[in-house]
Amino acid sequence: MAGRRVFVSGVGGELGTLVANLLENEPWVGSLSGIDADPPRRRLQRTTFHRISPDDHDTIVDTVTKFNPHVLVHVGVWEPDARAAPRVAAALTDQAAVSVLGAAAECRALDSIIVRSGIEIYGRGPGSLTRPDEDAPLRPTSEWGRTVADIERTAANVAERVGVTVGAVRLASVLGPHVPSPLGRLLRQPVVPFHATTDPPFAVIEHRDAARAIVAAARNQLSSPVNVVAPGAITCLHAIRRGQRIPLPLFGPQWWFARQLSHITGAPIPDHVSEALTRGRLADNGRMQALLGMTPDTSTTEVIDHLYRWPRVIRKQARVPAAEQITPDEVSA
Repeated sequence: MAGRRVFVSGVGGELGTLVANLLENEPWVGSLSGIDADPPRRRLQRTTFHRISPDDHDTIVDTVTKFNPHVLVHVGVWEPDARAAPRVAAALTDQAAVSVLGAAAECRALDSIIVRSGIEIYGRGPGSLTRPDEDAPLRPTSEWGRTVADIERTAANVAERVGVTVGAVRLASVLGPHVPSPLGRLLRQPVVPFHATTDPPFAVIEHRDAARAIVAAARNQLSSPVNVVAPGAITCLHAIRRGQRIPLPLFGPQWWFARQLSHITGAPIPDHVSEALTRGRLADNGRMQALLGMTPDTSTTEVIDHLYRWPRVIRKQARVPAAEQITPDEVSA
């Protein structure tokens, strides 16, 4: 198995860069290559990076087919209101998926496809305490849920056509110091809204655990979906109190106004985040150990605590160095 060629799409994002970092230390990995519209967030030692826009279909296809990977890791997805507005994010994600996964079908050496997905693929569910497992029906009720469902469907079609395995890593909301996340951005606001009558629980995943899971999926040639969710759960009000924020209780119709106001203040609330805060978002992660050989190191509560410990930008008034200050004599002169 040593010396396998691995191609990573979305390597410029925080999660994609971290995945490539971990893959560089895997003994079974030979050459590594990756693409993204933006450069990697940290130094990569062995990964050949190609800066290509998602809409440059021909260049993407040419780059992937020339590399001819054994394993394709597709994390080139844009969560709504993370790095781009919902419509732009959906368009970029679709362009990248069509180009990258379509190119994979032309690679003769390919034998495994791993795609990033999300537990939003299960939809709202019948209740806030529902923990769907991987066999649950797929009923996405948000734009992000429908997007990851389309990615899984496209990857499955390609895999079936060329006779390779495909695994979907269904992540909970990913939070980390440099991970653009609409949920993380909202929870760090001075005033945070929560559902006053239900305040349902939700779960998240720490960015390093998410990257470890994706690498484990590539190593094990995952051939089925797997839920990757940190143990435990937390409610929005509980998170607000741990972060010493001001809670803003809301009822049904008030959420629409809160979403408009939050967008103006720089923390948009896309529909999948709104669902998590008003209906809950949980999933069963019982198959992680069997399918990936790992479990998360960080619980949901610990992830939230880390969220509130991230450094903040502190603005200070500019000061003129003492040696450069103008004296009263110079002013009178």
